[in-house]
Amino acid sequence: MKENHIEKSFSSAKRFHKKVNHAPTVEELCSGLRNGNRSMLAQAITLIESNADHHFKKGQELLQQILPFSGNSVRIGITGVPGAGKSTFIDSFGMYLCDQGMKVAVLAVDPSSKRSGGSILGDKTRMEQLSRTELAFIRPSPTGGKLGGVHRKTKESIALCEAAGYEVIIVETVGVGQSEVLVRDMVDFFMLLVLTGAGDELQGMKKGIMELADGIVVNKADGENEAAARKTRDEYNQILHFLQPSTANWETRAHVCSSLYNKGIEEIWRTIDQFIHETRQSGVFEERRRKQTKDWMHALITDQLQLQFYAHEKIKELLPQLERAVVDGDQTVTSAVDLLFKYFYEKK
Repeated sequence: MKENHIEKSFSSAKRFHKKVNHAPTVEELCSGLRNGNRSMLAQAITLIESNADHHFKKGQELLQQILPFSGNSVRIGITGVPGAGKSTFIDSFGMYLCDQGMKVAVLAVDPSSKRSGGSILGDKTRMEQLSRTELAFIRPSPTGGKLGGVHRKTKESIALCEAAGYEVIIVETVGVGQSEVLVRDMVDFFMLLVLTGAGDELQGMKKGIMELADGIVVNKADGENEAAARKTRDEYNQILHFLQPSTANWETRAHVCSSLYNKGIEEIWRTIDQFIHETRQSGVFEERRRKQTKDWMHALITDQLQLQFYAHEKIKELLPQLERAVVDGDQTVTSAVDLLFKYFYEKK
């Protein structure tokens, strides 16, 4: 009898209950953001990145509440050729801003991340200094290709960071191609990072990418490479002289810097600061922000329509059949598309 009592007591003592994590309410998230709580900011971004219907509605409610507190940052887009040292530059540039007392958020965008397995997660580890300071927040911004992709998730992440008090938002493009255009439509100042050897590099660089830039930075201008970097800067400035500037009444210029030795970083920030000051005075800054918001709305309409089209039961049934018919040459592409939309618009 005594043994049974001891065994029962021991069994009872070992029993435990799994702790249930309490999902913060919209009010708690909003309050946390307004108090600059980084954990709450991370949870808020996770919420708006979710594709679940109940998360989507909760996320939109949160965004509605923080809307009056957004829009007060300087948004900087940064892209660059492979090996240009984007992460090292952002680490050095971000630390300079933090040393000036500013709060900096970094969002890394990679539209191809779902194919490459989330390689953007490595950026945080490469920004060693910035990831350790309390004034900075670093977050990969996966797109998933659903419900707005880059436009919705990154734009809403920017708004959340602004509500949390971050004064400078850096959006880094990790992918190549369309990501530059997408990020250009989200930021105020767009920066292109390049390496030395402009002559060879310009041969393979699309003219359109250079025309998106408000500033070009020749990185790794240190040691034996410094003279070559200055020569590359001059070559870019000659080319830029003949290109249409990305921003009205602003002359895009090339600069040199060494992220490793923090040389030229202050000059780049002065250029951005001058850009913000001049565009605000001329009205270009606000006009660009308004246009970006309108374009964002139209992009979401397109995304929502695409999502609904491919989620339609009849479309899911017919699409494989019509794809085979088109590939086999039994039906024209136009007639196949017309037939799909006929079933899509039919009343259920």
